[in-house]
Parts: sequence; C-alpha cells; structure tokens
Amino acid sequence: MDTVKPTTNLKKAQETMEASKPDTATRILDVSERLFVEHGFEGTSLRMITQQAEVNLAAVNYHFGSKDALFESVFMRRLAPLVAACLAELDRLDAAEGKTTVEELVMAFIRPCLALSKDPSRGGALFVRLLSRALVENHRLLRETISQQYSVFVHRFGKAFKEALPGLSDEELAWRMHLAFGIMFNAFAGNDVLKIFVRSQVVTARDPDMIVKHLLPFVVSGLVAPAQG
Repeated sequence: MDTVKPTTNLKKAQETMEASKPDTATRILDVSERLFVEHGFEGTSLRMITQQAEVNLAAVNYHFGSKDALFESVFMRRLAPLVAACLAELDRLDAAEGKTTVEELVMAFIRPCLALSKDPSRGGALFVRLLSRALVENHRLLRETISQQYSVFVHRFGKAFKEALPGLSDEELAWRMHLAFGIMFNAFAGNDVLKIFVRSQVVTARDPDMIVKHLLPFVVSGLVAPAQG
C-alpha cells in the first residue's frame, strides 16, 4: 500500500498557504491603509509597512516607487469606485422627475460612503475613516490628486447644489458646501469627539448608521438656511 510522505503533505500545505495570500502589492496596500489610519501619513514609516507586510524595501520601491506614491495608490484603488458611485447617484437623480432636493443631494454623497463603510472588500469603515481624516488634515498630495482627477465630481455636485439652492450667491454656496462637506468628512473620520460630551460606553460616533441619522438633518439645515443679508 502506497503512502504519502509527510514532506509531500507539508509542501502541499505550504503551497496552498502561499496561494491564498494576497499578492505582494495588495499586501503592501492593505497594511499601509491600516497603518495610515492608526498613525497618519507622517507617523507611518516604510520600516513599519515592510515589517508588517513581511516584504523588503525593494518590493515597496518596485511596486510604488516612493512613500508618496504608495499613499496615493492606497487612495486611488478605493476612491475611484466611490466617486463613480456618487456620480451614478447624481445620474439617477437627474433621470428622475421633479426637482432634486438638497437632502437627496446630500444622500447622493452619504449613501455610497455608507455602503463602502459596510463592505470590507472595498476597504470598509477603515478606508472611509482614512479618506475623511486625510481630507480634514488637507494632505497636499491627496488634495492635488483629487483636484486633477476628480474635477467632474466637484463640478457635478457644485452644479447640482446651485440648481437646488438658486437663492444663494456663488460665494455663499461655496462656503456652505465647504462647511457641509467638512462636517461630513469630520463625522466619518472616526475621531469620536462625542465621547467628550457623552460619557457612555454605548454611545459612539463610530457607528456609520448612527452618524448618518444625526448628520443628515444637521447638514441639510445648514445648507437650506436663509441667505445672509
């Protein structure tokens, strides 16, 4: 009776484990994403990334070239689908009958963020927090990349809000959108400032559904408030 050698079984097990691992580039991106959330861009070193991704520095340089390029790649793989989902929401509103409300426009941004936060395969809540934190901190590289590659997103939302709020001047509308999106990014950044005001283990500002419940009426009220002067 033939028997399988233990070394053969071990080799097959090792091959199966290797095959199930993410490829090197994906592993670097996944680890970097988590570390950027935990420590920020400046606080995350390439040494930390290589150690936790179990790769050498040459692998990072080969796939990404630099820490800045890695940071941008972490965002681009998640941000492009999110922007596409937001634009699809606007397309749906444009195709519907009747005038689009401010609440519907706000939800055209929030709904894809909420869906993303619940989908670990697309980064989940971790990426939503990272994106929000980077935008709040106004990271130069990300700001420049977004302005260059996602001008359609900015133009479409700006135009839609202008049509929904015709009584506002361009300057007033720009301020309100600046404040509204700033509030939304802060809310999703996961800093949980709520703990300062409510000392409870149950109440948390890191539950995406609870964030939206309180965020939506607050943001909409600020956008639709009577024009100053």
